[in-house]
Amino acid sequence: MALRVGVVGGGQLARMMIAPAVELGVEIRVLAEDEGMSASLAATAVGDYRDADTVLAFARDVDVVTFDHEHVPQDVLATLVGEGIAVHPGPDALKFAQDKLVMRARLEELGMPQPDWAAVTNADELQAFIDDHGGRAVVKTPRGGYDGKGVRVVSAGTEADDWFATLAEDARGGALLVEELVDFTRELAQQVARRPSGAVRAYPVVETVQRDGVCAEVIAPAPHSSDRLQQVAAGIGVSIAEGLGVTGMLAVELFETTDERLLVNELAMRPHNSGHWSQDGAVTSQFEQHLRAVLDLPLGDTDPVAGWAVMVNILGGPAEESLDARFAAAMDEHPQAKVHTYGKAPRPGRKVGHVNVVGDELDDVAYQARAAASFFLG
Repeated sequence: MALRVGVVGGGQLARMMIAPAVELGVEIRVLAEDEGMSASLAATAVGDYRDADTVLAFARDVDVVTFDHEHVPQDVLATLVGEGIAVHPGPDALKFAQDKLVMRARLEELGMPQPDWAAVTNADELQAFIDDHGGRAVVKTPRGGYDGKGVRVVSAGTEADDWFATLAEDARGGALLVEELVDFTRELAQQVARRPSGAVRAYPVVETVQRDGVCAEVIAPAPHSSDRLQQVAAGIGVSIAEGLGVTGMLAVELFETTDERLLVNELAMRPHNSGHWSQDGAVTSQFEQHLRAVLDLPLGDTDPVAGWAVMVNILGGPAEESLDARFAAAMDEHPQAKVHTYGKAPRPGRKVGHVNVVGDELDDVAYQARAAASFFLG
């Protein structure tokens, strides 16, 4: 009987696990939040991932449960584990991706390099941190933020009053996360895969280009990266994966500072936008690797297949027609480009697909990827 992987969440990350699952002879099943989602091709159930009975009924017929996102509540995860279901990554690891304050505290215990930070419960505490850190700081909601959501740069403690009010209203108390505003030259990402039995493999560190808080491009490997930078980034990724007990794919978002340090920004315990280049640019894609890892199968080679790979996100899509209508022209002009779409309707700012190009001349690879992606915009 084929191994069965159950993915909670029907988004594009689950969608991109389908092809490698077929190639590996793995049966993939998806619990989607709604009908017609990106991963509908493999959706065997539709339901609320916050409901323990719904998730448990889905999980009983698979060998391992994994995730398209990190939002499944801890009590639901605990129910699965209590029923003897294999969950990767498990709740003890996922809590660090679900709550940034918990993450910061644990990374501090592990001795990982990160920005100065504090938990603040009111405007006065926030103002004190701002005053101690040059007059500006970054405030984050500990839970739920992504793609620039739940993040603000502030210069006064009162600029997060609405968030403090929301915390007060939920009757559970709580705090916001405030971090120093890091003076960085670029953003990097380090991906690591880890099996439940402990084997680990690191991918090349990549450069990510953000626009309006959303990843726009990824260059693999990160240009102008010394051997030391690559070793330090990989070491950070492996240490976090082992220290947090991560199983599956881990993405560590990093700042490279003006004084040549690496600081941990955020974590994701699943395939990640920064690893989409690996679909066409690495021996083993992050999606195949995630399946191997959560099933505790031998991990694949993470080496690049060419000198460079560039991934460009398709954000928004065409204003008046479907993505499909643009395929032929893009393919004709840029036959070396690999276009990956997510089955989503175009909408301003929405990630609806991406383009990968690989080759040995970075300038040409980047040009081809950007030009091919442009066919799907406007």
